[in-house]
Amino acid sequence: MVLDCFSYTSAGGRNENQDSVTAVGRESSGLFVVADGLGGHRLGNLASQAVTMAMETEYGRMQKIGKEQLSDSIQKANEAVLSVQKENHCTAKSTAAVLEIQENTAVWANVGDSRVYYIHNGVLNSVTEDHSVAYKKYKSGEITKEEIAKDEDQSSLLRSLGHETRWKPNLYDTEALSPGDGFLLCSDGLWEYNTDEEILGNFLESETAEQWAGQLIRQVEVKAESGHDNYSVIAVRLGSYN
Repeated sequence: MVLDCFSYTSAGGRNENQDSVTAVGRESSGLFVVADGLGGHRLGNLASQAVTMAMETEYGRMQKIGKEQLSDSIQKANEAVLSVQKENHCTAKSTAAVLEIQENTAVWANVGDSRVYYIHNGVLNSVTEDHSVAYKKYKSGEITKEEIAKDEDQSSLLRSLGHETRWKPNLYDTEALSPGDGFLLCSDGLWEYNTDEEILGNFLESETAEQWAGQLIRQVEVKAESGHDNYSVIAVRLGSYN
């Protein structure tokens, strides 16, 4: 399969962009990372950059992909953020959404409230679960999924990279990739303004990764109020050789 990828990050309505993205593709394999430096912590931009750099380094050493290997790489990214804290005398932290693809196999993970969406056979097959108080309220039935974005506890994270113990990711995988599938990685600054239905609908209406991401970005620009959060997106579409 051939990977069609598009990545974008924006400061949104803020003065500084604390998000970082990386997309490393080699035709039918690749690494994709969205990291969101936590806004309440000084030097969040350094934390998110440490995540993407560590993931790239670990990916370059990897012989095969799998849940165990991805978890080990994320642990290295967590150690990199802890090093940033020590070197700069700060409490900088970051979320992470990570996807690795190799031929027909994919593994992905998230820490915090950055997400990975997986579309298979024209259906939204999987969405990662946030590590936030608001998401726990949704799971317990206190609020709807659509209300997570505006909930007062949405930014209260239960896990993040840059923590000694509360850093472990949710891990997912599949060996059933096929042409026509798609993945979306994004920070909360993007999914807050795009529902699951809109993400799937825009995917089905688009022909390229750039078109898909562009639609989602435009919805942020239309819906978001002034001063809104940084936002980042990586769109990946799987195609067949011609």
